[in-house]
Parts: sequence; C-alpha cells; structure tokens
Amino acid sequence: MSMLKWMNSVIWKFSPCIKLDSPVPHRNKVLTKSVNDASFTTRWISCNVCVEENNVCKCDQSKDEVTIISENGEKHMKADSSFTHSVINMVGMLIGLGQLSTPYALQNGGWASAFLLIGLGIACAYTAHLLGKCLEKNEKLRNYSDIGQQAFGMKGRVLTSAFIYMDIFMALVSYTISLSDNLTSVFAGTNLHIPWLHLSTPQILTVIAVIVALPSLWLRDLSSISFLSTGGILMSFLILVTVLCTAAFGGVKVNQPIPIIQFHNIPIISGLYIFSFAGHIVFPNLYKSMKDPSKFTKVSIVSFSIVTILYTSLAFMGAKMFGPGVNSQITLSMPKHLILTKIALWATVLTPMTKYALAFAPVAMQLDHKLPSSMSSRMRMFIRGSLGSLMLIGILGLALSIPYFQYVLGLTGSLVSTSIGIIFPCAFYAKIFWSQLSKPHLVLNFVLIGFGSLCGLFGTITSFTSLINSIKETH
Repeated sequence: MSMLKWMNSVIWKFSPCIKLDSPVPHRNKVLTKSVNDASFTTRWISCNVCVEENNVCKCDQSKDEVTIISENGEKHMKADSSFTHSVINMVGMLIGLGQLSTPYALQNGGWASAFLLIGLGIACAYTAHLLGKCLEKNEKLRNYSDIGQQAFGMKGRVLTSAFIYMDIFMALVSYTISLSDNLTSVFAGTNLHIPWLHLSTPQILTVIAVIVALPSLWLRDLSSISFLSTGGILMSFLILVTVLCTAAFGGVKVNQPIPIIQFHNIPIISGLYIFSFAGHIVFPNLYKSMKDPSKFTKVSIVSFSIVTILYTSLAFMGAKMFGPGVNSQITLSMPKHLILTKIALWATVLTPMTKYALAFAPVAMQLDHKLPSSMSSRMRMFIRGSLGSLMLIGILGLALSIPYFQYVLGLTGSLVSTSIGIIFPCAFYAKIFWSQLSKPHLVLNFVLIGFGSLCGLFGTITSFTSLINSIKETH
C-alpha cells in the first residue's frame, strides 16, 4: 500500500491532464522523475489543453492542495502525504541503479572512500533542504526548472532542463548496458547466431529484450505506464534485498581484503557515489505532496540517513564478499548456483524494460502538444510511437557500442548528477537568498559549489578518458 501511495505522489495518478515540461516561463507545471531510475514525466497545473482530445480540464490550486478537476468532477492528487509516507517516497526515489556499483566503488577506492560516500550523502541531504527553502519562499514554484528560472531567469530554466534531459538519456544508456550484461549471465551457455546480423549472443539477446520493451512506448494509457514504473521500483528493492540476503545466508565467506585508500581511483568512483544520491529533480514534487511541507528537511535527513546506511552496508558487504574480483555490477559477482542470484539477475534484467515508457513520456507529450489539433488520434499515436522507437534504437546502438557500465555510470554521475545534486541547488539558494544569508552560510554554499565542481570536473575527465581507452583497447 505504501508503494502504491508512493506512485500516486510521484506520478500524480497520471490523470488525462498531462503535458510536458517546456522552457515557457509563464506556465506552471510539475515535473516528476524517478531519478535513480532515470524516468520522469511532467504535468501542467494550468490545464488549458489536455492530451486526450475533447476532454476539457479545470484546475484548482491552493497552498495545501493541488487538485485536477475533470469534466465529470473527479478530483485527483491532494497534498496529503504524511511524514512517514514522505520518507518512504524519498527513499523509493533514491534507491536505484547506483546500488549495483557501490561495492565496486568501495573496493577500488579503498575502505576510507566510505567517508566520501557518507559525505556526499550528507551534502545531498543539505542541498535537498535548500530546494525546500526555495520552494517555501515562493509558493508558485512547482518544479526543479521553476527554481532555476527563479534564480537565474530564462537561462537558468534552459540550463536545468538541458541537464534533466541529459541525465535521463545517459541513465537509460547505463540501464541498457546493465540489461545486456545481466542477460549474458541469465542465459549463460546460450549461443545465438543470425547470419545476416553480425552481433554477438549478448548483443542479440539485448536487441530482443529492447524489441520486447518497444510496444510500451506506444502506450497512451498513462496509468499503464505508472504500473510499469511501480514494477521498476519494486525490482530495485528486490535487488537490494537479494544481495543483502546473499551476504547473510549465501554461504560466501565475507573475508576479502579491502585496501585503505586508492587516490588515483577517487575521481571516477566519486561519480558512481554521487549518482546514487541525485534524486533532486523530483524533490519539489515530494515537497508539494506533503501535508506539512515544513517537515521536508526532517524527511530529507531521515531518508538520506537510511539510504546512506543501506548503500554503505551494501558496499562493504559486496567488497568483503568478492574483494578485488568484484564486478562493477554486484549482481554479476553473486554465486551462480544460488536462487537469490537468479532472482537478482532477473530483477536487474526486468528493471530497464520497465523504465523506457515513462522516460519517453515527456518527449511524447511535448510532441503531442506540437502536433496540429486537427490530426487524428491514430496518427498522433503513430508519430509518437515511431519517434520513441527511433530514440530507443539509438540508445540501444550506443549501449552496444560502449558496453562499459562503470565508466558510463561514472560519467553520468560526474557530468550530470553532481550538477543536479550539489552545484545547482547551492547556486539557486545563494542567488535567491543572497541578501538574507550570513557570510558563513554563503561560504558553506560556495565551498560546496567548489567541491562539486572539482569532483565533477576530475570525475568527468577520468571517466571519459577511461571510456575512450577501453573503446580503443576493444577495437
């Protein structure tokens, strides 16, 4: 029930009154993204046009309630999330793809790098608090891009929107690489060959899996998409549980050595760590869904504490279980004969297949809004589905060309997640509250901006260089 409530608060019940986040400054909208799951959608509060034809919408807004009223008088989405539900919501948003790589990151960074993991968790909890303060100052702000515009005008909105789309694209590439890697383990020993298709067995399996997922991009019933997203969240939690159970009951000796610190690996693993915490794009929606938004900071502290403890525990367990041989995805290091391993592998395979439709929903709705109103519903569906399919095929091609999960995920974390999770919130807050902040407070925010910039810069350079070198070695 809690998970369903989480989906209601995150996806806003996917009422027919849905439109896409756009850099148009005079329209209020709400952006919803499952960040660590790399999927998001946007909904307009000013519902002057609906996705579904001939369905006129009216909107009702107030400080304590955000309600959509359709023609039949049905109401959706009230700001009634309690403190407990909000914690569950935020934890659910943060648990995702990043959990697969934390044991690899700890092993390669050394056990002392756990302080970096914990420090990033604290920093991201603080920046979540800053976003809440920005929303508290101006009740008209509804999403992450709105805060960017409030701070830096139209340029701020365009920049944040660009990073949001970049985050989604790169995360989907990482998900597809993970899909390919885990499919290889699931179907170990399988040998497929298509004479006219020069692809390896893992690549053929990945192509088949993506083809199976393609029809979901043609869905117009957004409640079905929300169901897929719920499945993805459940899969993420299932992976976490199976890994922890393997460490506790799988018969694996937890005695492998972990180095103290390996400084040369710190830049790249910082990207892996930060990716696990950067769920900030959806935090404004969580704030708006709360019955008592004044408790948002406490929600952030509790949620990030839980997630940081889970990630740190998982990192040490994985590193102690498998040592230097730990894979960049912990599921690939688990004993093949265990039923827990099979469950974890299948959960990892199914997770990306549930993400594609929700991730492409904003693009589909933006396109739907641009198409002539006189166009038939069937033609609209054909154009939307075709565009989504082409984009997914492009992501598939890129994932098959650069099958280096740790480097792509590290690059995503360093280039995008660091900006979204640390740099932007501090910059927004400092700009909006400039005249009201004390010097120590300003210094703290500038220190975090500098720290985030250094981590992002060196992490991006290191990840990109490692990725290029791996591609060169392969070819």
